[in-house]
Amino acid sequence: MRAGRTEEAGSIAARIRNTITRSSSRWLRQINTRKNAKDAWAKVREVIKGKANRVGEQVEGLTAQTLNTHYATISTDNGYSAPRLKLTAHEDLRRITEYDVFWMLDTLRPTATGMDLIQAWFLRLGAAIFAAPLARLFHQSHTSGAVSYQWKTAVITPVPKIATPAQPSNFRPISITLVLSRLPERFVVRKFIYPALLRPHPSLDLSDQFAFRPSGSTTAAIIAMLHTVRSMMVDNDYVHVFSFDFSKAFDTVRHASLTSKLAQLELPDSIYN
Repeated sequence: MRAGRTEEAGSIAARIRNTITRSSSRWLRQINTRKNAKDAWAKVREVIKGKANRVGEQVEGLTAQTLNTHYATISTDNGYSAPRLKLTAHEDLRRITEYDVFWMLDTLRPTATGMDLIQAWFLRLGAAIFAAPLARLFHQSHTSGAVSYQWKTAVITPVPKIATPAQPSNFRPISITLVLSRLPERFVVRKFIYPALLRPHPSLDLSDQFAFRPSGSTTAAIIAMLHTVRSMMVDNDYVHVFSFDFSKAFDTVRHASLTSKLAQLELPDSIYN
């Protein structure tokens, strides 16, 4: 992955994922899921270490307004400064074609719906009809550097981070946008951002970044850390590892700071904007 050999890294990542899946499935081999679903789900909860599905379970004293106020507080920057637009003389924008949209619709997997309640299976069945008008909409969004308000509106589902949540901070806000808004987003990531990350600006060091890049994952990060420690153990009796966890890291990233780095990538102006 660090050398830019993403196909090989992706192949290895798939093998690792399959190995983890086989290991987890051993827990369920002795359980008849059809006749004894209760025991099957008990085993599943053991695998995911007790982070049971308590979504929707009522917590005393906790209301939708309480959660809404909490999320608004931690996600509001009182000193917010809008990122500057990128305006250069070079604009190399690949058009999103009708075939691109058809392929994305035709390969849609079952997924949660946004506020429009349009199901993925409906979009998949009508791919041949929807592809052309959606391609024009997506391309217009890309060339104008703007995303419609409806596509940015999300349904927020609070998911417990611990087994027994008792306060708003114990819930992780999962934003579910429209299926249609995720399609152009996926296209931008795959066709523009991922290739740009493979050719970063000299001032950007992405060698040890595993998130938001091709074949990167938490599994890859753990493997890299274990490899480093084991390599150091060859010549050392022990190794000190210092680990840090930034609370609310994604909620408190300043847009201007992030976009100043993104602006250095080889992205078309309209895509960046």
